[in-house]
Amino acid sequence: MNRPSKLASAIKFGLIASVSTSAITVSTAAYAEEEAKVERIAVTGSRIQRQDMETASPVTVIDAATIKAEGFTSVDQMLQAQTSMAGAAVGSSTNNGADGVAQVDLRGMGSQRTLVLLNGRRMVNSGSGADSAVDLNSIPVAMIARVEILKDGASAVYGSDAIAGVVNIITKKDFEGFQIDVTGGMTDKSDGENGEVSALYGFNTDTGNYTFGAAYSERRGVIQSDRDWTDPGASSFIPNGSLGGMVKDDSGNWVDREESYDYTQDSFYQTPSKRYSLFANMTQELGDDLVLTGDILYTKRKSNQQLAPQPANLDLAVCEAGDDPATCLELDDDMIAAGIKPDDKGNVNYRKRMNDVGPRIYSQDTDTLRVSAGLAGSIDVNTGMDWDLSYTYGKNKAKTKVENSINATLMTEAIYADQDPWLTGQPMTDQDLLDSVAYTEEADGGNEQHVFSAGISGELFDLDAGAVAFAMGAEYRYESGYYNPDPIVVAGESTAAQQDPTDGNYNVISVFQEVSVPFTDKLTGEFALRFDDYSTFGNASTWKIGLTYEATDDLMIRTVAATGFRAPSVSELYGGNSGSYDYLTDPWATEENPQQDAQILVIRESDEDLQPEESESYTAGLVYSPSYVDGMSLTVDYWRFKVKNAIARMDTQNGLKNCKAGDQAACDMFNITMDGDLTKLTNTLTNVGYQDTSGIDFNLAYSFEALNLDWTVANDTTYLLNFEQDGVDYTNTIDGNFGAYAEFRNNFSIKAGQDDWSVMYFNRYIGEMDDLGAGTKVDSVLYHNVSASYYINDTWMLSAGVKNLTDEEPSTVSNGSDGGTVPEVYDTIGRQYFAGVTVKF
Repeated sequence: MNRPSKLASAIKFGLIASVSTSAITVSTAAYAEEEAKVERIAVTGSRIQRQDMETASPVTVIDAATIKAEGFTSVDQMLQAQTSMAGAAVGSSTNNGADGVAQVDLRGMGSQRTLVLLNGRRMVNSGSGADSAVDLNSIPVAMIARVEILKDGASAVYGSDAIAGVVNIITKKDFEGFQIDVTGGMTDKSDGENGEVSALYGFNTDTGNYTFGAAYSERRGVIQSDRDWTDPGASSFIPNGSLGGMVKDDSGNWVDREESYDYTQDSFYQTPSKRYSLFANMTQELGDDLVLTGDILYTKRKSNQQLAPQPANLDLAVCEAGDDPATCLELDDDMIAAGIKPDDKGNVNYRKRMNDVGPRIYSQDTDTLRVSAGLAGSIDVNTGMDWDLSYTYGKNKAKTKVENSINATLMTEAIYADQDPWLTGQPMTDQDLLDSVAYTEEADGGNEQHVFSAGISGELFDLDAGAVAFAMGAEYRYESGYYNPDPIVVAGESTAAQQDPTDGNYNVISVFQEVSVPFTDKLTGEFALRFDDYSTFGNASTWKIGLTYEATDDLMIRTVAATGFRAPSVSELYGGNSGSYDYLTDPWATEENPQQDAQILVIRESDEDLQPEESESYTAGLVYSPSYVDGMSLTVDYWRFKVKNAIARMDTQNGLKNCKAGDQAACDMFNITMDGDLTKLTNTLTNVGYQDTSGIDFNLAYSFEALNLDWTVANDTTYLLNFEQDGVDYTNTIDGNFGAYAEFRNNFSIKAGQDDWSVMYFNRYIGEMDDLGAGTKVDSVLYHNVSASYYINDTWMLSAGVKNLTDEEPSTVSNGSDGGTVPEVYDTIGRQYFAGVTVKF
């Protein structure tokens, strides 16, 4: 094997010190010690064991010290701070609809298109049930040694879901001793407290290592209205109720509704949660060239969200001559005089914010278990042929609740039985009546995964420039998921939209191979091919070709072209029909029914005949380590991803418009009639979507000595050239539904220190964007963080810092998803202080 060049060493340093601003505190000495123990190492994006980290694919590495230095309390916060992320991945700032789940969204292509691995093997999807992505809350920060982010398509290596790239979380192992970490923080407004206590214990034997860990973390909430920059929310659902758009004033007269309800006083910017985790790793030599490895992870998450009291939206039947008054609403003379009258279906709309019952309190109790074991050995030490077998089991189950939900059927019947308490325009005082229509919504769900894998790797033969290395193997994977909504929701009797249960499974058998060929001393080719056979849709084949060319000792050029795919998930294939109240314009609106812009019920269907998404990806770039500047490494990479046959829903608004214009096919597609009957409006998942995105990444890492200090400077830039999806250009836009696709994002950091102390300054910039809903500009934002650490001795280490030092306010977005902004993109919490202590002995 050729001796590594200065460039190769620089690449290794750049990956470890991270070709990213957020990985500047990696302990290269510790990593070097790890390398010294093994002849070959694994690199995310390849199954071939290598003697160095040179590959054609761009990889960012973030280590545990960096996570601590920047005050991250969860994996999703750390990942979403990377410039390669976009969109609006759900996490701790998502109060509505996420059920406490935290996900990653690489390139903004959707969390379902980023594959998450744990120690190089698949992690079970997790959340509330029948989920299509990994809940990062199930992986405690305390167990992480480093995170590797592969930023090109990797379906040819790992199979489905790796369209946008891979996040590989490597856990702490080979640990010896006992370590306790205590960290905590809060905002400068004395809320949003968070903390974690973790313990790590490991010991060596003559033939192995055993490492055990436990962690407990807690995060408390931040109410939206407690931030002075939050504009009051405005909802047409008010506590006193409205009938036909009219409300009763204090004098008992029916007047036009002018007031609105401020929902920000009930909603969170930061959602509360508690997490309990146990984890362990083991490595045991069973004999010559035979090693048993294993890891286990269990996490319990208890999380909460809170929304404004339930908005009840009822269409009440108006009594006609001869009707039983107990089955309809009687309009009195005052109502009629005020202009309240039935619509063309004989109904009048009644709306009421159920403050008398209380806010909607969402809670989740989830358990995630993952067990993985592997056996590896050598066929022949002399030939360098190795084999491995592994089995991974994952199971996630969840129980969810929504307190203070409303039974629409019982509420309608209660109004028909005695409409006076509901139409007084005053707070309701009859608690028994309120209790009769309120209930606690309960649901349960889960996911299960089994993966068997076998492989062989080594060197086939020698060429003049070196050995041809390979890896090949086979895999069997089984995935299942289920979700059981509350029976009242299933029956369609809740004020929430009706939903059916989900239950299904599939399996896939795969074979794969990789080859690395050193064509010359400078040119190396990497080739991967994979075949997957699914029980649902059939088979898919993917390939990957990568080239690295060491032009000089200082400069390496690299490129990768690959195809990929994403198999439809359990929820997409077998998801029960569910209702969604979408904001739509009714083209059939008339003077009798003037409400054009309204929340219209859309029945969302899955489809067992869905086909896989297909993708193409291309990256090309260079790694430059100038010999005249010792300790510097920089990379520039162009990337492009194209997805076709994406699983998506048709544009409902466009379908309504076309049906109104006389297009019968559009009417049939959405199950509506040409005269405007929307009672069965349906939108089914189909393979109609596409994505096309491209950009440039620039990364700089520079370590040097000056003024008797050790310095590290890093800069990470992503420049988005294009992001198109389903006919809409999202480039440099932000929107409450789709998130942010900033043209320019940049992270910069500088660290200085000596043997026992260090200080770091870090900033994160999100550029100016266009407001997709308003056509105006959304201001750029620059966040500043500072931190410091001090080793008192070999046993004690202290750390502290401030996030969002200047207390930057989030930019205003016209149709923001919450609080007039997009909390998944901007910091809505404000200035935060954090500190920690580590004791190791």
